[in-house]
This record gives sequence, C-alpha cells and structure tokens, in this order.
Amino acid sequence: MEDSYHFSEFSFNAIEDNSSSSNDIFWATEGLNEVKMVKFSGAEHWGESRGIDSLCSNFGFFPDGPSEEGYLLSTNEQNYHLQPSYHDYSQFDNLHFDMVSSPLQFHKQYQPMASLCHPKKEKPHSTTSLASLEILKNYGKGFRRLCNEGKKTLQPVDGLVAVTNEKKLSTEDVMKVAGTRFIQSSSSESQEGFKFLDTHPFGFSFSGLSDEEKEDVALAESLLASAEKVGYQQFERASKLLSHCESLASKTGNPVKRVVHYFAEALRQRIDRETGRVSSKDLQKLELFDPEKAAKELNPTIVAFYEDLPFCQIAVFTSIQAIIDNVADAKKIHVIDLEIRKGGQWTILMKALESRHECPIELLKITAVESGTTSKHIVEDTGKRLKDFAQCLNIPFYFNVVMVPDMLHLKEEQFDIDPEETIAVYSQCALRINIQHSKQLETLMRVIRTINPNVMVVIEIEANHNSTSFVNRFIEALFFFSAFFDCLETCMKGDEKNRMIMESMYFNHGIRNIVAEEGEERKTRNVKVDVWRAFFSRYGMVETELSSLSLYQADLVAKRFPCARFCTLNMNGRCLLIGWKGTPISSVSVWKFL
Repeated sequence: MEDSYHFSEFSFNAIEDNSSSSNDIFWATEGLNEVKMVKFSGAEHWGESRGIDSLCSNFGFFPDGPSEEGYLLSTNEQNYHLQPSYHDYSQFDNLHFDMVSSPLQFHKQYQPMASLCHPKKEKPHSTTSLASLEILKNYGKGFRRLCNEGKKTLQPVDGLVAVTNEKKLSTEDVMKVAGTRFIQSSSSESQEGFKFLDTHPFGFSFSGLSDEEKEDVALAESLLASAEKVGYQQFERASKLLSHCESLASKTGNPVKRVVHYFAEALRQRIDRETGRVSSKDLQKLELFDPEKAAKELNPTIVAFYEDLPFCQIAVFTSIQAIIDNVADAKKIHVIDLEIRKGGQWTILMKALESRHECPIELLKITAVESGTTSKHIVEDTGKRLKDFAQCLNIPFYFNVVMVPDMLHLKEEQFDIDPEETIAVYSQCALRINIQHSKQLETLMRVIRTINPNVMVVIEIEANHNSTSFVNRFIEALFFFSAFFDCLETCMKGDEKNRMIMESMYFNHGIRNIVAEEGEERKTRNVKVDVWRAFFSRYGMVETELSSLSLYQADLVAKRFPCARFCTLNMNGRCLLIGWKGTPISSVSVWKFL
C-alpha cells in the first residue's frame, strides 16, 4: 500500500481566495449546490435550553433501541458515582447520547464540491489592491438580499446600501457594510488616487443605521483602509489611519470596537516589524502566552468557552457518533487520538459503549499521539483518569502514549496494533498545527494510511488563514473573528471576565500571529475543507457521509444552547459546517481509505 502513491510536496499556501470566502454559505447564493442547509424537518423543540453542563450534556446513547419515551435524560435517570481520584470527569457524569431511531428526515445524497482549491501562485502582497479583491466584494455583495429573521433588510438604494426596520446589525454585518462602502469609495476615487483621510466617512447612504452602527462602520472602513496601505507598504499613511482606529476602538467597547482594537494592534506590530522599529525576535520575546498549551488545561476560561459556546460540543458529539457508527460490530476498539488534551471526549464514547448490550465491548484501547514540548506525565495523567472512569463503567481499558519529538519520527510499530482491533483515528484541530511543516504532516498521514483505520474523523477550523497574500489573509481573519466576537458577546454576556480573557489572550494571539507575522513565526494557518479534501485525496482517502444520527446529534446539541437560533448547521458536500449566523467556524468530516 505504501508504494502505490507517489506525489510531490503539497502546498497549503496556494489557496484560491475567491473560492475560499464563506460568503456563499452565509447568503445561500442561488444556483450554488455545493453548500446546503441541513434540513431537520419534523424536529421537535426539546424544551427550554439551559446550556450544557461542563463541556457535555445529558444526551442518551441507546444502541439496542429502547423505548422512544424521552430522548433527553434528566440528571437523575442515570447516576454513576465517581470516586475523588477522578473528580476531573465529574462534569461528564450523567452524559449520554441518543441512539434511538431519529424522527428527523435527512437528505441522503449531497452534491460534492464542483471543484477543489487548486494551487496557484499569488502576487506579492505589496502589489495587491484591496479594492480590487474579489474576496471583499464577495463578502459585501450579499447585502442585496440580507434578511435577518424578517426584522431587518438591507437593500440597494441607487446602488448603495440602505437599512430598514429596527434590528441591530451583527458584528460581521457591520464589517460587510464597511467592506461594501470601502470598495465603492475606492472605486469612485480610483482616477485621482485614494483620499480616505480627506473625505467624510459618511459619504454614502446610511438610511436605517443607528448612530452607533454608523460609527462602527466608519471605524471598520478605517481599519480596511489601513490594511490596504500596509499591503502597499505605504506605512506612513497606514499609521495615520491606524491612529484614528486606535483612538476610537477599545477592548472594553462593543464587539466591533473590540475586534478593531485587536486588529489595529496587530497591524501596528506589522508596521513596526516591517519598518524595523522592532524585529521578529523582539516580538517573540514579548509573546509569553502559548494558547495551544493553555488550551490543553481545563482552566476556568477554557471550561467556560466549552460550556457557553456551541461549536466544540456540536463537533465532538457529532464526531463520537460517527465513530460509533463505524465500530458498531467491533468488540475490540482501538482509538488513535492525535491531540487528546484532557480526553473528556472519550468518556462520552465509554458511556455509549457501556450501554451497548447486543455487542458488549471486550477492550477499548486509546493511543494518544503527542509531539513537541508536551510533557509525557501530563498525557499519562489523562490516561489514569480515563482508566478510572472506564473501571467505574466496567469497561476493559488500555491506554498507550506515543511520544515523539516531531511527526517525522512517527512509526507504525509504535501503535501496538492488534489484528483483531477495529481502529478509528480521531483528529480534533490536530492537523492544522503541522500545516507549515508539510513533511511532518505527510509523515503522519503515511503512517495512518499504513495502519489503515476503519475510519478517520476530522474536526478542523473552517477558515482560510493561510493565504500568502497579506491583505487576503487579513480580510478572511477579520470576518472570521468578527463572527466569533459576536458569538462571545451573545453567549458569554454574563461572564465578562472569561470573555475578556478569551478575547485578550487566546483570540488576540491568533489575530496577531495571522496579521503581524510571516514565515516560520506565523503558526496560525487554518485552511478550509476543500483544501483538506485535495490533501487527503493524495493518500487514497475518500469522504463518507455523516449518518442521519450524527446530524441528529448536531441538531440536538445545538438546541440545548440559549443561542441555538444563531448557530447554523450547513452541509458542504458530505462535510458538516458548524457556524455562527451562517459564518462557518468549524467542520466535521469522516474519511476512509480506498
């Protein structure tokens, strides 16, 4: 099998920005069949939403098909008494999945993407004009048919944008209005050159916008103009525009002002780096916080993030259901986790297997793959807690750690494979870490292909933050984080402390890394599912459909959140996109080897 594939190095940089925009998903553009809304016809509302208890919730897995009375179990219907030695998993107590036949109807066939993102070289960022970028036009064009739940409609008035009715614009909507106006202003002044500083920001129709929204749109326009000047390497003019942004933006203001604050900071750092005021090494010395390392710990901010925002829980529950679908008849199950963190997702699987009566589990083996600076004892502590949890459920359990300096040292023989095992590979935001190290990523994929698992489930960030064009990357990041800040404002309204920590440390780190850094220092390199499809196809991998039960789980989890009406579930081919008000945030896809 190893010798049957020969290929050159894959380029994750070469991304076609026009096709990477999330705009078509948001606007449900007519005539585009590759992205479809998930239809949950017949779905019932499962009562008042109260959120989900500490990373997970009270869903029931019933593999042997019990009675259909009550799909959601109350906290008193099942009770596993955990010992203090594994209290870290107490938040997963009473956690179950629904494995009953779903009353929902799903479309069995989804049209695949018409084309993949083929690699192509991009022009240097210094010659890229923001006003001419199709990616920004794509984000703005949808205002011709935007309708937010029938309460507010944006329509063209003499070719410009007008707003009617009384619903406040979302953070991303503000950015889209700003993008539309910026393109119009740049186009109208293209003969005389850009005169942003000399023109009044309210030159176009603002009918229907509140004073605050007008200020926010003008502020976002200033940010876009500054980014354009940075792209042209016109740093003096960019700095003047940036000073205007910095005077109005604030990390304690509304979501638009907070987003602009952090992007302005990142632009300022980029200007300082490119003008020699500070070096890349100086910036690295200032960066003491490692979000990847911090996210592996269940600190209060991470727990609040998982509890209050729907994306992670939807992705995890959908993925675990996909694994269960593919190991239904297996008595020995071997899960290879490429980024285990605290391993809470496997308590979900254990409770599902514990209730599987027709085919009782003989052995559950979990192998955690770790590379880099992660201490082995941290992973082993996770294994001990999982072992204790498995003993509580009387599940035979074995935990293995594969620790390598980097993925170039990964070998098949390190996985202790039993021919009788059914193998599943689970990757939750683990592949993107190695995008900039293509040889390591290819080594990992070759090893996985040699192991030949029954299924590989992949959760990834659905965003294009890897373009070699600075301006394109800036726009993609601006709209992505705008949606995320809007989500934080809604979902963490009563938890200002953790919201501010998440924004000022975790998100701020990502924004700075995407905007201010280049080369090896730029580690945040998310790519969208179409790029992963092109990459996986090189290894003889084919995408398989998520079952109706997996989609049912996604819908069920989403409805347990107070913000459920803003959480969107779309299908891109056979991949589930989980988003906020239509903007994709993460993806779940299932793969098998030919």
